[in-house]
Amino acid sequence: MAFSMMQNKLQDLTGKHSDVLENLSPAVRKRVEVLREIQSQHDELEQKFFEERAALEAKYQKLYQPLYSKRYDIVNGNVEAEGVKTEAAEGAKEEEGTTEEKGVPDFWLTALKNNEVIVEEISERDEAALKYLKDIKWSRIDNPKGFKLEFFFDTNPFFKNSVLTKIYHMIDEDEPILEKAIGTEIEWYPGKCLTQKILKKKPKKGSKNAKPITKTEQCESFFNFFSPPQVPEDDEDIDEDAAEELQALMEQDYDIGSTIRDKIIPHAVSWFTGEAAQEEFGDMDEDDEDDIDEDEEDEDDDEEEDEDDDEDDDEEDQPKSRKKKGGRAPAADGQQVTIATTPPHVCPLRKRHGHFNPSRYEPMYESLDTRWSKLVYPGKPTSTTEPRQNPESTGTRTHEPTLAFKTLHISHN
Repeated sequence: MAFSMMQNKLQDLTGKHSDVLENLSPAVRKRVEVLREIQSQHDELEQKFFEERAALEAKYQKLYQPLYSKRYDIVNGNVEAEGVKTEAAEGAKEEEGTTEEKGVPDFWLTALKNNEVIVEEISERDEAALKYLKDIKWSRIDNPKGFKLEFFFDTNPFFKNSVLTKIYHMIDEDEPILEKAIGTEIEWYPGKCLTQKILKKKPKKGSKNAKPITKTEQCESFFNFFSPPQVPEDDEDIDEDAAEELQALMEQDYDIGSTIRDKIIPHAVSWFTGEAAQEEFGDMDEDDEDDIDEDEEDEDDDEEEDEDDDEDDDEEDQPKSRKKKGGRAPAADGQQVTIATTPPHVCPLRKRHGHFNPSRYEPMYESLDTRWSKLVYPGKPTSTTEPRQNPESTGTRTHEPTLAFKTLHISHN
């Protein structure tokens, strides 16, 4: 889809922003201008942060490659892991007549199935083909910006391709903003296509055509991942409802691709053994327990309120000379209001970048935050004693940046 929708949206927003500034009093407008200067300083710091992060990521990707190569060789039986021959010889004495397995069978299939996002995409029919998956790699692309996933397959009875690729073109990797995704066209062998199923219907009685009627339908399959949703070139070809549906499909597609890139590839053995899944479920259980505790507290509060209401009803029936009991004390004046001072638009590091500590930027951000708070809340004292909380240290999760699509910005009249 062309840029016209985004341009129209931006023009509308720009007009609204100018109206807001014009309607402000001179003093408030001046404060807003200072705030914009602070935001500009923040954006400059953020840009340096992104540049350093990209350079650091490229450095470590090179360091990872020898480890990935060793993993590939062991998984596919090209080399033997140290100490395995001795243990295998001892095991052979105990179990004579058994054929020795090479490598780690179904390594990638098992790793993918143990991830809750990916397993939803894998059908029973897919498993036979995914047993031939030998390796998965990812790499950055620069023109246009984005990243590429590569799935390497052994010779198999399902398709001719030895490598299936999926490419994500990004307008901005730091946000990120996805432009489109491109997948490999799979060359299926006759009758082996896993993304389609053939339905045969018997002809009606008395029909001249005695041959069964065949109908081809699309079916759920992991291999649909290589046929991503396509965005029409012309804005007029898609209405608002269809655009929202398409955006949901693209978000789901990106979620699968980024999960494979950020979780499966770097931690494949942990997904194979199930340890990674246990860690994720453990985090979810902790969150669920917190939710349950909050629900129980809410229920207790509701019960107390009901009891108070019942007591009030009983007291209304008593003589008026009696004083009412119970009741909650009103909130004291001057209660502190917590203000989130985390700089806006900061893109949190992914978990795999734990070796990169951006704390060097914290003092710079703190200075900007303090100035921001004083301008927005001139009468409120600014606390400088409480340190900024690190999401990892408090047990809260660090989320990825919100995914946006340049093709699907639609103006609402």
